[in-house]
Amino acid sequence: MIGIFDSGLGGLTALREAVRLLPGRDIVYFGDTGRIPYGTRSPETIVRYARQDMRFLCGEGVDVVLAACGTVSSTALDTLRQEFDLPIIGVVEGAAQTAVQRTKNRKIGLLATGATVSSGAFAREIGALDPQVELVSVACPLLVSLVENGHIADDDPMVELALADYLAPVREARVDTIILGCTHFPILAGAIARVMPGVTLINSGAEAAKLLAAQVPPIGEGETGRVRYFVSDSAPGFARLASIFLGAEIEAEVNRIEIERF
Repeated sequence: MIGIFDSGLGGLTALREAVRLLPGRDIVYFGDTGRIPYGTRSPETIVRYARQDMRFLCGEGVDVVLAACGTVSSTALDTLRQEFDLPIIGVVEGAAQTAVQRTKNRKIGLLATGATVSSGAFAREIGALDPQVELVSVACPLLVSLVENGHIADDDPMVELALADYLAPVREARVDTIILGCTHFPILAGAIARVMPGVTLINSGAEAAKLLAAQVPPIGEGETGRVRYFVSDSAPGFARLASIFLGAEIEAEVNRIEIERF
């Protein structure tokens, strides 16, 4: 059984790709909607939240986890791998590899949370792959909240205003590839493409799902392809917006849990 977790809805972009690549696998998804955003928290708080998320998923019987959160992947992944005896995949490695492969001018932009940018995780990964790549990292703290509150249209004025500011440094640097380093950001890909036409956008959640699919068998014994959803805040609110990320209505019940118990 596969576990996927994120601070909220963003990890559904990874879930969507995982379901496509691994039909028949049972998946448990947890969105920590009661404590979003993670990207503005201290490293210590991010690690504490991630531990609780992992404990919950392990209690559900998962045998592999995708941390579909750029903040957790860049800040807490090493700690989680030391403390939990199961494979844990993050969103940094796959996105970095694909970006380095796709860039033509060796100028890559990174849009992520403040915690992800501060961690330097993408810079280290890309530098190890190609030291000649110029990485322009931009913290985009407002974008997660905009997405979680339904501001997702390509022409949404609030999104346009935020992107005009956030994308200025990467536009000035003439990047040809942008890593969407938070799994919430692919939902804004259309709006980003309007500001940065012709630039290749790398979906970090989808790239992580590809790594997941390469490491686990397509169908586990006794599995039926069931996806179960858990959140730490409003279940109806999550279900209402989740269809936008998944491209289909959620048919399963969304369950609210008290994540602080874990």
